[in-house]
Amino acid sequence: MDQILLVVGSRAVTLGEVLVIGAGAVFVLLLLLVVLVWRASTARAVAEAASAERTHEMEARLASLMQTHAEMTGRMQTMAEVFGSRQADLTRALSDRLDGLTTKIGAGMSDTTRKTQESLAKVHERLAVIDQAQSNIQELSGQVVQLSQVLSNKQTRGAFGQGRMEVIIKDGLPQGAYQFQATLSNNSRPDALITMPNGAPPLVIDAKFPLEGWSAVREAHNAEADKAARQRFTQDIQNHIKAIAEKYLIPGETQDMAFMFMPSESVFAEIHENFEALVNKAQRARIVIVSPSLLMLSIQVIQAVLKDVRMREQAHLIQKEVAFLAADMARLDERVRKLQTHFGQANQDIEQILTTTSKVMKRSGKIEALDFDEAALQEKSAEREEQPEAPRDAPEAALFRQRDLIAGE
Repeated sequence: MDQILLVVGSRAVTLGEVLVIGAGAVFVLLLLLVVLVWRASTARAVAEAASAERTHEMEARLASLMQTHAEMTGRMQTMAEVFGSRQADLTRALSDRLDGLTTKIGAGMSDTTRKTQESLAKVHERLAVIDQAQSNIQELSGQVVQLSQVLSNKQTRGAFGQGRMEVIIKDGLPQGAYQFQATLSNNSRPDALITMPNGAPPLVIDAKFPLEGWSAVREAHNAEADKAARQRFTQDIQNHIKAIAEKYLIPGETQDMAFMFMPSESVFAEIHENFEALVNKAQRARIVIVSPSLLMLSIQVIQAVLKDVRMREQAHLIQKEVAFLAADMARLDERVRKLQTHFGQANQDIEQILTTTSKVMKRSGKIEALDFDEAALQEKSAEREEQPEAPRDAPEAALFRQRDLIAGE
């Protein structure tokens, strides 16, 4: 065993060591062989288990497929039965719907017939209303014809223009600010006199309605007829301007200007648009041609002027009331100042009371501090009685001085 077989480097290998190494190698080989055999058997077992599991799964799947096939067969039969019942239900529902639709169509036809009859009745009613309206239109046309007959007469046409002017003046001015058909010093009677403020002479308003000339201008179909109609219309307006200027412009009695009221807006617009010479001549004669809207505006201006004059007339009363108001304000200021003085005195008294209360609080604090230290003073006095020769220390002296000071206060 101790026989040296070979030398490796500086080490000698003996026979025993070689045998031990060989035995270890054989043991390792046997161990490896056992492990390989165990792994092979384990692999075969796993393979067999997997094969068995796959076989079981295949059998389960086959059973499931068979069951599914059976269920599908049952379902197909059930669906066939359901389809059969549904087809019967659908047939019955279609029959019911057709019956209901037939009934609804019959009811709808009846309703439509009833509504048609009602509509025809309403149409007959509307036709009756239209007949009534037509009769009203015929009556209105008759009234228009009567109005045309009224306007064709100068006197009735003048009364129409005067009535419209009077309505505008009555609506815009108070009672006493106007007069109708007043007689002037030359025995002329203008249609209206408007009272002016501050003792000024009244303003004259006279209504004119040159309907014939204007109608001729509107109805002219050629140049010669238009020229003749315009000359006639111009002459009529000039005559009206001359008559108003001669009759109603009286120095010192009436204003040096007068209004010629034109009751038709269309006639007024025609004059200012196509007869500028007439407007200039009226201005030189101190005559102002006014339409209903312009007269209404002028009346409103006069009303504002009259209101301003009345305000001026009452100015002394307003001044008197303002003086009373100023005296009341002075008394109010004086009373407010007195009240302010009272408030100031009250504030001063409150400040003094607060000062006194602060002093009382301080003194009560000092008294509380004195009471708090009294037990210590008694102990100190007892010690001093036991040791009369010991001098007072500084805190005790300060404490006695504070007590004497509080007692003195």
